[in-house]
Amino acid sequence: QVHLVESGGGSVQAGGSLTLSCSGSPETSGLFAMGWFRQAPGKEREGVAAISSYGNTRYGDFTEGRFTISRDNARKTLTLQMNNLKPEDTAVYYCAAGSVLALSPGNYNSWGQGTQVTVSS
Repeated sequence: QVHLVESGGGSVQAGGSLTLSCSGSPETSGLFAMGWFRQAPGKEREGVAAISSYGNTRYGDFTEGRFTISRDNARKTLTLQMNNLKPEDTAVYYCAAGSVLALSPGNYNSWGQGTQVTVSS
């Protein structure tokens, strides 16, 4: 069972930056895809960014070049650098791992507990 733990969430003003990190158990390095998802109150969980073990990436259209996902297979960590944050980016952000590089939550079967990101205007 893959164990994922997110960190780095917090509160920031619009235009600010945050870096989210996800630490995985040893099995994480063998998984093909890892991704970041978010869920705002009253909304469905949506894909933010995903990366394969080869470094191929996918981004949600709303990221608009503001977010960068990276992965360190040796250290079993996943990072999401978020710049120029907007109030609509406010959500709980989740780290996930799976076998298909996609932005659909259904393709991922291991999830962290989530970390809150709040962006004020």
